[in-house]
Amino acid sequence: MTAPEPDVCQVQVQRIIQSKTFKSSEVHRNLLNYLSDKSLSGEGHTLKEYTVGLDVFGKPPTYDPRQESVVRMHVGRLRQKLAEYYRTEGTTDGVIVDLPKGAFTLTFESRPSVEPPATVAAQAHDAASSRNFSQRELVLAAALLIAVVTAAYFGARAARPAAPRPTAIPVANWTPELQQLWGPLLSSERPLMITLATDPFHQTSTNAETAVTGVGTANAAFLLGQFIGPRKHNVFPIRSDLLSMGEIAMGDVIWVGPTTGKSQIQAIPPVDQAFTLVPEGVKNLSPAAGEPALLVDSLTGEAKDKEAREKDALETSYALVSHLPGLYGNGEILYLLGNRVATVTGAVQALTDPDLARDLVKHLRKSDGSIPRYYQVVLKVRAMDDTPVDVTYVFHRELSISKAAFGKG
Repeated sequence: MTAPEPDVCQVQVQRIIQSKTFKSSEVHRNLLNYLSDKSLSGEGHTLKEYTVGLDVFGKPPTYDPRQESVVRMHVGRLRQKLAEYYRTEGTTDGVIVDLPKGAFTLTFESRPSVEPPATVAAQAHDAASSRNFSQRELVLAAALLIAVVTAAYFGARAARPAAPRPTAIPVANWTPELQQLWGPLLSSERPLMITLATDPFHQTSTNAETAVTGVGTANAAFLLGQFIGPRKHNVFPIRSDLLSMGEIAMGDVIWVGPTTGKSQIQAIPPVDQAFTLVPEGVKNLSPAAGEPALLVDSLTGEAKDKEAREKDALETSYALVSHLPGLYGNGEILYLLGNRVATVTGAVQALTDPDLARDLVKHLRKSDGSIPRYYQVVLKVRAMDDTPVDVTYVFHRELSISKAAFGKG
């Protein structure tokens, strides 16, 4: 792979800055311009959080990155917006611009010849037409298909000798912790259904920031598809209200979004669970000493001055991750539940990002080094603009599942 010429990279950056994705965010346009100039001039590796704070955000010399997270938040949001751009407007662009985690240096790479996005979208349409998918669900199906194609390409590249420049969208390293979390699902020969909830708790709400919509879960779907694509061949996106009991019985299921009103899921014989998702947040059914009975989703950022808002204007909500047995005790069901867009995305990140997965397994791990087969985990997600900036473990429960619960005596 050859790196594009600097002038070509500059043209691509300007194309991104003028896109609809970046139209409403001056701060991210400025940040992208700054990082681009530094990266193309060879100064990107010298950048520090403190320097970016002074140069881009006008912080005073007394600025302390340990006390203010404004740079980290906006850099994380810029990374998300770049990914969003290449999923939507930039699907045919010849240069991929990326901002790898842990650095301030942009990478530029020529896009290889891959299947045209129009063809991928057509595949999504054909796969969905027999089920009468709505336009919103076609978007979700296309997101998953594009993610699988992208993941397959970068999975193949990961097997090649290392290039002199970092890849634009690096595939996450497969770690022992990821194996512990995903082994039961990815090692199975059963088909894997990724099911996206289309009806939110707040379906009548006019506040787009508090409603989990079908399109809102597309980012979580893309992350899942990109992660699972190179590791499992029989993966199928499916609309939640069209998931049949036969498909649940024959396959494994990853459920993304609330389950309220989903008769198929609710028909699965219940198991004793420790937590449940409610419209207000996550309910703790049997609180241990010192634990709250309800973890309430909330919004912060009531401060009036701009600098205080930058420090505090974070949405806080809770995700519930549940790994349970499937119908009749066969197969696996992984629930990634939340009331907000960022919460669902944060739940996916917790199980697919190597660092977050390492922290999660550290809490789940038993004395013998294994993790529970079935469990529930509550996560706290802090976010800005529907983008998680911090995902942390709160508590978990191991679930004891008896065969009697499934009529097996």
